[in-house]
Amino acid sequence: MSTAPIQEQRSYDTAEIMGGLYGDGIIGLKGAFSRQWAERMREDIEQLFAEARKVPGGALPRGPERYYVEVHPERIRGFVDIATHPWFIAVCEAVLGPDYKIVEVGFDIPFPGAADQPWHRDFPSPEATLKGRRLNSLAFNLTAVDTVVEMGPFEVAPGTQWDDLSGHPKGMFPPKELYPRYRERMVQKLPQMGDISARSALTIHRGTANRSNQARPVLVVGVDAPDATNARHHDLQLTRRYAESLPPRVRDHLTYRLVDDLEFVIQHHVIEGLLKPDY
Repeated sequence: MSTAPIQEQRSYDTAEIMGGLYGDGIIGLKGAFSRQWAERMREDIEQLFAEARKVPGGALPRGPERYYVEVHPERIRGFVDIATHPWFIAVCEAVLGPDYKIVEVGFDIPFPGAADQPWHRDFPSPEATLKGRRLNSLAFNLTAVDTVVEMGPFEVAPGTQWDDLSGHPKGMFPPKELYPRYRERMVQKLPQMGDISARSALTIHRGTANRSNQARPVLVVGVDAPDATNARHHDLQLTRRYAESLPPRVRDHLTYRLVDDLEFVIQHHVIEGLLKPDY
């Protein structure tokens, strides 16, 4: 059974990519990878989550029955497939420029019982966005399951990456009086195995309640432009053996710490505002 990704042999339009990310703040590509490839990714995530739960700080809560785990690229067997996919490269170069850097690999898992999150963005807007009206980071998401409504899908409010929340908690959490704006704009995403999306993490969004009996794991790959600073919050490691095995077009686009043996990522980026459900 083949686990190879589906590499589309066509070019991607820069204007279309930039129009989507500067407009709605999120775009996607259906069927970028095979279902077998996505099943293998889920196997990796499940193993890594079991390991992380045994280490204090290995799995960070993101609300009731919802966790985030930062991992090492070489522990995801399909990482090179993602980093070399023509659509991934085209999106990074169009929005972030040719010198983009992959700064984060991790996954989010809402388990059965996960609650609605408050509307939020993942970090405060940088000056490049607030004043310069430029996006200098992206988050790519790849679902490990076929998403259905009962699983608590991701909801996003298109166009809100430009909202100024600097006067609100952490610059990330809008007040509830603005919630009608996000509910009116809200789009629910139901990605299927093999799909990939790219979004500005500044676009207002939330995870919703998982009322199913199945977890909904999602792989996350964070990418920065040269002037962005998100790498400071992560500890992307490569062993020397793995680094030497990577093609230069992947290794040159990674911000990493070279190690002899991988160390667990002890995470400190607790987002306090997400620990309580939004009822």
